[in-house]
Amino acid sequence: MKKQASRISNKLTKTRVLAGSRELQRHIPATQRMSKHALHLMLKKYKMVYIKPCCGSLGEGVIRVEQRQLNNRSNPQERNPVRKGKLSYRYQAGLKVNTFRDYDQAYKAILEESGGKPYLVQKGIRLLSYSGRPFDIRVMVQRNSEGKWEATGAAGRVAHPQKVVTNGSQGGSIYPVEELLSAYAGIEKRSALIAQMNELGVKTAIQLSSVYPALQEIGVDLAVDRRLALWILEVNTAPDPCPFTKLKDTRMLDRIIRYGKAYGRTYNLKCMKAKRGMM
Repeated sequence: MKKQASRISNKLTKTRVLAGSRELQRHIPATQRMSKHALHLMLKKYKMVYIKPCCGSLGEGVIRVEQRQLNNRSNPQERNPVRKGKLSYRYQAGLKVNTFRDYDQAYKAILEESGGKPYLVQKGIRLLSYSGRPFDIRVMVQRNSEGKWEATGAAGRVAHPQKVVTNGSQGGSIYPVEELLSAYAGIEKRSALIAQMNELGVKTAIQLSSVYPALQEIGVDLAVDRRLALWILEVNTAPDPCPFTKLKDTRMLDRIIRYGKAYGRTYNLKCMKAKRGMM
């Protein structure tokens, strides 16, 4: 039975709906509900993961966790030298970074960090970077006047220099997508990548709305990895157009506002935390 919700807050629910499309499956990083066992297995397999509140937003509560291989200490006289091959666990939450030699201790600290809320664990994608800072892409997808899904804008989000999330609300900077991709692809490849992003955004909207037909708009956060493959990191069913207010070219923002107005949506465009990227 199709559901009428116009906003879906649970990230695991959205991921499971998207995974119902064989075409989208290959763009979805491995994701599951976090538990001590699940996190341990995913760290062993992927070495780096992100854990996120199942119902969070604005990048709040997102934690990056890494499993690292320790080398011998350079000083052989040091007490309790670490044997080569031993593992360490490192996590970053906001500006805080903690490292542990023991997984049990690391997991206990992560649980305290998460405040007991339900979390998911997602395979970490090694993002492309701009000036040494990772970035992802927000694609806005809306229903047009004919009720069909259309990609209406794409903006690049570059992480705060000391944080692991790219959200403008967490101090990220907003750039044109073409600018961020220019170091990795020529003009033709960039155009093809952006077209692929828009197409993936529309397919994501079609799949979600097959279960939630009341949806009118979504924001799709896409990662570009080092092979220039695209990954769906997250889908926001009540997207904030703030990133588009920081772009010099206002045509995408004008279109987003116009489409939103047609289905009764108004936006708060006082975006104080996100920064316009300096080129």
